[in-house]
Amino acid sequence: MLPPVIVGVDGSAESLAAAEWSAREAVRRDRPLRLVHAWNWHPRQGAGEPATAAQRYLARRALRQAENRIRRTCPGVKLDDEQIEGPATTALLHAAEQADLLVLGSRGLSGVTGFLVGSVALGVVARAVRPVVLVRAEGEASDEHLPADDGSPSTRTGYRDVVLGIDLGDPCDEVIEFAFEAARLRGARLHVVHAWQAPSPIGLGAGDIGLVDGPAQADEWLGFLTAVLQAWRDKYPEVVVAETVTEGRAQSVLVRAATGASLLVVGRRTTERPTVPRAGPVTHAAIHHVGCPVAVVPHE
Repeated sequence: MLPPVIVGVDGSAESLAAAEWSAREAVRRDRPLRLVHAWNWHPRQGAGEPATAAQRYLARRALRQAENRIRRTCPGVKLDDEQIEGPATTALLHAAEQADLLVLGSRGLSGVTGFLVGSVALGVVARAVRPVVLVRAEGEASDEHLPADDGSPSTRTGYRDVVLGIDLGDPCDEVIEFAFEAARLRGARLHVVHAWQAPSPIGLGAGDIGLVDGPAQADEWLGFLTAVLQAWRDKYPEVVVAETVTEGRAQSVLVRAATGASLLVVGRRTTERPTVPRAGPVTHAAIHHVGCPVAVVPHE
């Protein structure tokens, strides 16, 4: 059986939006969808203590809300659900190991309720071994699509760009492939963005791009980006690719580039020190400040 798309649900608005998005993604990927709810675990609760009737009721209600929402908006998806006892971060990380993709809801910096907000979402993103997508509560299906000719929202038009933030100092195949595949599944243009900053003279080495002036540096970076992507263009000839190199901080450049996108894809380097996981400054900025869904793809 193909690994499913898995979504964490807790009854909050952001998790319901994530459930809807995950259903559409499961259909695009031709995968089953699994809804996962983690018990409302508390530090005072004993490790082997069974869940109470109230916990079971709340879990069933959260799953049923998500199921009903999905059945109305995406009736063709293959759907099942699962309840897991334990701390939310641990439970979701365990679920992600069997997933093609894990989807969570997120309110960004303004979130104050719901177990998928704040430390849980960040903890999962920082430790997950599979790609994780974070979806805002305000997200609608029409947000993924270009507006209709009269400017109104539509789900019958083409998809908005998939945006890939790439670090040319360490381009990663897993991240690039995820972005190309996401664009292919949507029939969307892939907009690949690299942010560069002029190095200090102290940091220059022989042959560094920084030896040339600003405009020439941009041309050099663009040529490098084109060369890195050529193999992927050959593998995905149906995907239209736009390339942009911009001088500036990667965090700010990506947030601007993702405005109006259907999906932003960023990478996260897995750490050799799992007890001190890090999402990284670029990923952290994307999670908190980008309005479209954000896919975080782990890589070595």
